Amino acid sequence: MTDLISTVIAKYNYWIYITLMMIGLYAMIAKNNLVKKIVGMNIFQTAIILFYVSIGVKKGATIPILEHGHGPDAHHVVHAVDYINPLPHVLMLTAIVVGVATLGVALALAIRIYNNYNTLEEDEILAQIREK
Repeated sequence: MTDLISTVIAKYNYWIYITLMMIGLYAMIAKNNLVKKIVGMNIFQTAIILFYVSIGVKKGATIPILEHGHGPDAHHVVHAVDYINPLPHVLMLTAIVVGVATLGVALALAIRIYNNYNTLEEDEILAQIREK
């Protein structure tokens, strides 16, 4: 039992990401206000980005830049274990840009919806659509 508890405590960052994802998912599903749904979506995206960045980390590793040069005189063996894989971090930079663009488009749509229906509450918008 103590082994299970120590394993759970050692992976505390994953529990934080799961909690953030559940908060975001709850906001997207349970809230009626469109801005709250958009904020929930943004929290969910951020939790996923943090998760991928955290799994790309290696303790004791260095950045993937060869320090000993190239050419015929350079006889240095490269061990991939000694270097951090930059791919997850680069992909998450792309995800951040996509997340910001998605947030901007969603907020712009929320403004248009508010201009048309004078509310951001989902129930009231659906009621107005049914009346038309």
